Amino acid sequence: MLDITQISSLSDFNRNTREHIDRLKESGAPEVLTVNGKAEVVIQDAEAYQELVTKAEFAEAVKSIRAGMQ
Repeated sequence: MLDITQISSLSDFNRNTREHIDRLKESGAPEVLTVNGKAEVVIQDAEAYQELVTKAEFAEAVKSIRAGMQ
């Protein structure tokens, strides 16, 4: 789930990239970037993203196995 306190403008991200990356690596939590006040993209540390992908792939495999057993 996204932490709504981790919302920043793309401009702020561009000005303070190192600080954002350090926070992303430390927390592992995603951050929403806005353009003109509208949520546009979500960024995340690569390691945390890979963990998310692995969990999603596992969930899909379990879903397929369950479907096959029925």
